[in-house]
Amino acid sequence: MVQKIGHRGAKGHVAENTLESFQKAMDLGVNGIELDVHVCASGELVVFHDFTVERMTNGKGEIHKLTLSELKGLKVAGEFEIPTLAETFDLINRKCWINVELKGHGTAQPACELIEKYISEKGWEYEDFIVSSFQKEELEKAKSINPKIRLATLSQASVEQALEWADELSAYAIHPHFSLLTDDNIHATKKKGYKINVWTVNHYEDIQHLEAHIIDGIISDFPDRL
Repeated sequence: MVQKIGHRGAKGHVAENTLESFQKAMDLGVNGIELDVHVCASGELVVFHDFTVERMTNGKGEIHKLTLSELKGLKVAGEFEIPTLAETFDLINRKCWINVELKGHGTAQPACELIEKYISEKGWEYEDFIVSSFQKEELEKAKSINPKIRLATLSQASVEQALEWADELSAYAIHPHFSLLTDDNIHATKKKGYKINVWTVNHYEDIQHLEAHIIDGIISDFPDRL
């Protein structure tokens, strides 16, 4: 069965990367939630997609130059708060697995440390997490910190590149843009033993087309369509 993965929560229903969006995704019965992380100026991991706050909030500036208290003072889409990764883990609380995308520079170490804390102190499992990134150096860092954490290579350019990185990193999965998939590269990926989770699939005809292929998960803004 193809797994339902909420993109930044349930982005099509509630403002992305907010606790309310993650709750909506869980209410819609997702198997997994994809989210993005940056390190802010005071050192905490915050869940936010962009490198700057302008598009989604009433503030200005780069995420990594703002402290947690400054970020908490902003409003996402006029009403929501920027969550920390720890707050997000606490909300999701193993109700589904979590795909942590390492967005900002230097995110691998604190993300791996927080994942390890939840595994060692709170009874979570490695299967509760996937760590993905477009940035190979962050994935390499994650692997060197804790090779037990499951990695996924993100690609907007080619499945071949995602597979090349996956081989080098002993990754768990590849996360290509759905438009890159062909019967041949799906077969090549499966032959190597990797999972395939594709993004971001919102239209019914694309979902139906993909469900005919042997893939593992679909990341969507509208997980209720899956």
